[in-house]
Amino acid sequence: MVDYRIDDLARTAGTTVRNVRVYQDRDLLPPPRKEGRTAIYSDAHLTRLKLIISMLERGYAFAQIKEMLGAWESGRSLGEVLGLEEAVADRTWAMEETRSVTLGELRKKFGSQVTPSAIKRVIALGILERRGRGFVTTSPLLYDAAAEMVALGIPLDDTLTIAEDMLRKVDGLGDDLADLVRRHVVTRVSTAEEATPFYSDVIDRLRPLVFNALQAAAIRSAERLIPAVVGERMADVMAQGSVPEGSREAAKS
Repeated sequence: MVDYRIDDLARTAGTTVRNVRVYQDRDLLPPPRKEGRTAIYSDAHLTRLKLIISMLERGYAFAQIKEMLGAWESGRSLGEVLGLEEAVADRTWAMEETRSVTLGELRKKFGSQVTPSAIKRVIALGILERRGRGFVTTSPLLYDAAAEMVALGIPLDDTLTIAEDMLRKVDGLGDDLADLVRRHVVTRVSTAEEATPFYSDVIDRLRPLVFNALQAAAIRSAERLIPAVVGERMADVMAQGSVPEGSREAAKS
C-alpha cells in the first residue's frame, strides 16, 4: 500500500489540503497515522476521500455524508470497514510498481523532444509525477511503450497524442462498464451484513475481467492492423525494387 503526506493525498484525490483538513474536522475522514510530527495517510484514506468528494459533487451536505457513512459502518468492525476500503484501493492486482526517472534519463530516451510542454502532457496523462527534482513513472508499462514507439521513429508529440486518445477511449469504456455494474450488480444487496463480502467479491472478479478483456481486444487489433501496415509497405518496396531515400533515412533515425 502507498503512504501519503497530506499534500500528496490532496493532489492524488484532486482536491486541496485545506479541504482534507475540513473533512477531518467534520469527522468524515479518519485521523492519519503519526510518524514523529508527520501525518501519514494510506490508500484507505484516499478511497474515503474520493468517496466524500463524489458525494459532495452529487449534492449531499456534510451532515448527510456523515450520517450515511456512519450508517454504512454501523454493525461491523473497523477491520471490516477498512478491509473493503483497502480492497477498493488495492493496486497490487495491476502488477505495476512506480519507478524513479531523472530528467537526464528522459533526455537520453527522448532526446531533444523532451520539452516543457511534452513533460506537461506526460504528467497530465498520469504517466509521470513530479517528485523533487525528478519524476516517478506511475505506469512503467505506458512509459516504456512510449519510449519504444519513439525508438521506432514515431515523434514523441504523435506518441502522446495517441496515448491521450487511447486513454480517453478506455476511460469511456470504463464508464460504460461502471454504468452496467451500477445498474445490474451493486443493487443486489441491501443490508450492511451482506455488503462487505459481496462488494469485495465483485471487486476481485471485475479487476481481472476488465484487464483480460482489454488485453485480448488490444492483441486482436494489433494482430489485424500491424501486419497489414507492414505488408502494404513491403508490397510497395517489392514493386519499386528499393526503399525511397527519405524512408531509409527515417528508418535510421
